[in-house]
Amino acid sequence: MRELSNIIRGEIKDPRIHPMTSVVSVEVAPDLKSCKAYISVLGDEKSQEDTLMGLKSAEGYIRSKLAKNINLRNTPEIRFVMDQSIAYGVHMSRLIDEVNGPKEVKDEAEKADA
Repeated sequence: MRELSNIIRGEIKDPRIHPMTSVVSVEVAPDLKSCKAYISVLGDEKSQEDTLMGLKSAEGYIRSKLAKNINLRNTPEIRFVMDQSIAYGVHMSRLIDEVNGPKEVKDEAEKADA
């Protein structure tokens, strides 16, 4: 995961890949033939799609760099997946704030009347 993140951040020069791209997690198959790399991009939908396309087109280069940097019997075939958990967490936090917001205002108003 760390090595993949370093390659994406420092060695790929594709303009489609957003500079605020991070590798959230990596799931490697037990036989080391394939893996899923969960990617998070700070940006809008267009930048996320462009980053995913750029990473898919650079997969061969990324695999060759991984093979050089990590001594594995097999270099896994990488499948990039957009991770939406951070956006989901922000959305849920916003919903919780909306639900709790009026109650806090009501509590403050009751304290002022007392």
